Amino acid sequence: MTNFQVEREELTRLHQQLWDAGLVVWSGGNISQRVAGGFLIKPSGLQYDQLTPDSMVYCDLEGNLIEGKHSPSSDTAAHAYVYKNMPEVGGVVHTHSNYACGFAAAEKPIPCILTAIADEFGGDIPLGPFAIIGDDSIGRGIVETLSGHRSKAVLMRQHGVFTIGGNAKSALKAAIMCEDVAKSAHLAHQLGDPKPIAQHFVDSLFDRYQNVYGQKK
Repeated sequence: MTNFQVEREELTRLHQQLWDAGLVVWSGGNISQRVAGGFLIKPSGLQYDQLTPDSMVYCDLEGNLIEGKHSPSSDTAAHAYVYKNMPEVGGVVHTHSNYACGFAAAEKPIPCILTAIADEFGGDIPLGPFAIIGDDSIGRGIVETLSGHRSKAVLMRQHGVFTIGGNAKSALKAAIMCEDVAKSAHLAHQLGDPKPIAQHFVDSLFDRYQNVYGQKK
């Protein structure tokens, strides 16, 4: 039996943080973490207070169940496609958070009108295609939209948010930040006509946040 106990415990904690941040309801949404030979992901339909380290399902990079007592998330094929085609990605998060989903439903990207958007996403948070759940169509849309893009988040048209990161924690941060800036962008549009930040400022802000901000190990 494959263990990955440390990763299972971390993934359970991150799902609790996802719930605490108010980005999901009932059993919706999910987080996955790349591990040797595949990835761990939330099981389908389990509510967040039911999740334990042993609940996490181990799948290969084709999305096949390798180990677990539950069926994997209905988004497993999408996660698998991302991991197969973006080797730099170590974690994926999916949410239906309210304000970001509002932009997805309106079929609009989140414009880079705040320094926080420039810092974390390096420009607009892009809009991806409409895709049906159940196969790798969503994964294809994520990869096509984010490949070569600085954003760690994509708004899948009329669906929800997917974020990527070097690990699951980084992807969760992007999901939380995406909802936060979506709310601010929505409010800004209610108050007036916000203007995008000039590209040279966006580049400078992104570089500083990614390379200078915070504590260095």
